[in-house]
Amino acid sequence: MPIDKDGMRISRRTLLKLSALAATTPLAAGETLAATTADAPGHAATPAVERVPIALRINGSERRLTVDPRTTLLDALRNELRMTGTKKGCDHGQCGACTVLVDGRRINSCLTLAVMQTSHDVTTIEGFANGDALHPLQAAFLRHDGFQCGYCTPGQICSAAGMLEEARRGMPSHVTSDLAAPVALTDSEIRERMSGNLCRCSAYPNIVAAIKDVAGQA
Repeated sequence: MPIDKDGMRISRRTLLKLSALAATTPLAAGETLAATTADAPGHAATPAVERVPIALRINGSERRLTVDPRTTLLDALRNELRMTGTKKGCDHGQCGACTVLVDGRRINSCLTLAVMQTSHDVTTIEGFANGDALHPLQAAFLRHDGFQCGYCTPGQICSAAGMLEEARRGMPSHVTSDLAAPVALTDSEIRERMSGNLCRCSAYPNIVAAIKDVAGQA
């Protein structure tokens, strides 16, 4: 049975409750995690991390900002640049809501640091339309009703753009039967290639139809 700091025995259930309480109790305004552990035995205050200036090329424009070097590209876009089209879903690279294009290739922006992208071209959903003229994928998603709540839609569209380029270059997927033949974007190919982008509203049939529409136009 666990023993507390005063030498009293406490039950396992009580220990779990206390642990949960400690994990969910918010810090006071202005208080840092380092401040809460600095006085604990064996713990020293964590030194502040110096913010660094960076320049990102986003949607064709250079954006300068100063960030904590641990800041993800997703958080830099949303919190520092107020470009909230890119969504934060799972924050673990599993849902695809944060998908953007880097040098034309799709990535999960929650899994890369902003400082790693200073020499690359980043395209977010804000960079797809040309003024009032929608990108063909945006127009197709509207035409085929490829969204419901719309939260995953920016990531779906960015991912679809990257996927269409991959198919154009002949990159096979897990379901490609003939590796020597040009890629045919069948329903199964599109579903496989878009499997990293989740839609909680389950608008998948319409998403597939929208992408297939654009692939046919191309």
